[in-house]
This record gives sequence, C-alpha cells and structure tokens, in this order.
Amino acid sequence: MEKSNKKADIFFVAGTDTGVGKTVFSLLLMQFFYAKGYDPFYLKPLQTGCKDPYDTDSDAAFIYRNVKPLEKKDPADSMVYCFKNPKAPYFAARDRKKNIDFKRIENVVEEKSRFCNPLIIEAAGGLFVPVNEKLLIIDMIKRIKAQPILVARAGLGTINHTLLSIEALSHRGIKPAGLVFMDVSDPPVSKEMVTENMEAVEKFSDVKVSGVIGKIHDFSNPGKKCFESVERIFKM
Repeated sequence: MEKSNKKADIFFVAGTDTGVGKTVFSLLLMQFFYAKGYDPFYLKPLQTGCKDPYDTDSDAAFIYRNVKPLEKKDPADSMVYCFKNPKAPYFAARDRKKNIDFKRIENVVEEKSRFCNPLIIEAAGGLFVPVNEKLLIIDMIKRIKAQPILVARAGLGTINHTLLSIEALSHRGIKPAGLVFMDVSDPPVSKEMVTENMEAVEKFSDVKVSGVIGKIHDFSNPGKKCFESVERIFKM
C-alpha cells in the first residue's frame, strides 16, 4: 500500500468468533501505520457491552490509551453506536428501544475517509452477527467496500471457524486481504497444533496465514515481533 491523496484504504478487522483478538490486532494495525508515516483512523461503529466510549470495556478507549498519537484525543470520535448489554448489536439496540441506522455508519466512514488513511474498522463479533433487522456484519464489508482482515484463534477449533468464515466471504465475492492467528493461551498453543491449523486452512482455502501473534504484555509497546505478521499481510 502506497501513501497517496486518493480515497482511503478501508480495512475491516473481522473475527471468526467473538473474543478472538480483533481489538488487539486493530491496535497493532494502528501502531504499524503510524510508524510507517500514515495517518490512520480507528473506527468501532458498533460497540456493545459497555456504557459509554470511556468505559473500561470500551474498545476505542483501549486503542486510544495505547496508541501514543491518540493519547490526548477523544475515543468517542471512534464510536458510532454504543450499547450497555453485551449482545449482538441488533439485540443490544432493541433492548434500549433503539434502531441502528446503517446509513449513519456509512456517512461516518465517508467523512473519515476524506481526512485519514487508512481506516481501520473493527467489527462486533463474527461475520454473521446481526447489525439490525436486515444486515449482518458480513454485509457491512460489501456495503462500505472494505478489505477484510480475518482474525482467528490459533488453537483447537480454528480450522472449522476459519474455513467457514472464508467460505462465507467467498460466497459474497469477497477475498480477505489477510488472515492472522492470535494466541493468548497460557500456556501457548503447541507449535505442532499451530502448524497443522495453518496447513489445513491454507490447503482448503486460497488464503495464506500471515503468522501467529502471541500474548502481549505491554500494549503500548508490543515489540517488533508482534508486527511481523502485520508486515506480511501488506507484502502478500
């Protein structure tokens, strides 16, 4: 990806399941692009499970705390909808007697695309999580013309979840821009299992796994090794 004045690249960080490490990977993308001299923007259009953008469970607040250029900026700028109940956005909104207007999200994406590049958009849960009565998370990707990067667990069960996610994207004519495994297990997933999982995913799909990112102890300074998998995505 080259720096230019053209419309921003939009990368959509999507998980093969909930809790796989999308926010941490989004953090790494933000740090990576700032280090390369870009002006990225993080957007969490749909946040559930926290009361406001400043809550300890706010993904935007986590990003802003750990990305130095964002430390004095307002995480509320990176949120469109926020709902307290930890549910799929459609149901969390319905609990509050609210409706999620996807046009509002599209307008924010369009606005941020004019001033920042790239846009890093983090999904809420997996690809088939309902956004409202008509849309799923996977539909958002096509609507905003984003390039999805899949984040998957490194351990047991990831072959099924990852291949299903790739197939769902393929069915809609979408190919992931990248795929990364996250391993926050303690102890870490065995090297043999990780290798076999990567082999299976690559053998039964046309998507390469860029690598495995292990547990991070200092999110504000993850260390060079954490960015190797990110670098590979943009070299593939």
